Amino acid sequence: MLIASLMVLTVAVNYCFKYNFTEQDWLLWANKCLAQSYDPSTDTKLKKWELLITPESFLRLRKTYAKGKQEYYSFSLHKLNGVDYVGNTNTGTLELKTVADDIIVQTRNDRKGDVDSMTTELNIPLKNMPAERLDSLQEALNYLKDKGL
Repeated sequence: MLIASLMVLTVAVNYCFKYNFTEQDWLLWANKCLAQSYDPSTDTKLKKWELLITPESFLRLRKTYAKGKQEYYSFSLHKLNGVDYVGNTNTGTLELKTVADDIIVQTRNDRKGDVDSMTTELNIPLKNMPAERLDSLQEALNYLKDKGL
């Protein structure tokens, strides 16, 4: 009886969970994960932010500050070379790295002037990121990086 119950439970579990995500599933999951985990509290002057991965596998982050200054970061996930997380489950930083200066950095409406530059690393502050969620996000980023290559 116990073996039969275990077999029924195993079959039920296998049919309830989806193992093969589609490209759209990975994109939706990555965007949902980043939107829910982005931590704007690390930047007290931040008025609003947008963090998005596009269907073309571009990651875009736009920060708008109270006095109108904007910072814009963008790069193709195809150029992603490394993903690290520094912190703990409650708070930390997602470090996205490229080999060359592949991350576009633009600053607008800054009193020091508008600046266009390139960098190799984008640090994204996150909160509420347990290891399983982080692993899943990294898997999604790697899937979107490798698609279409």
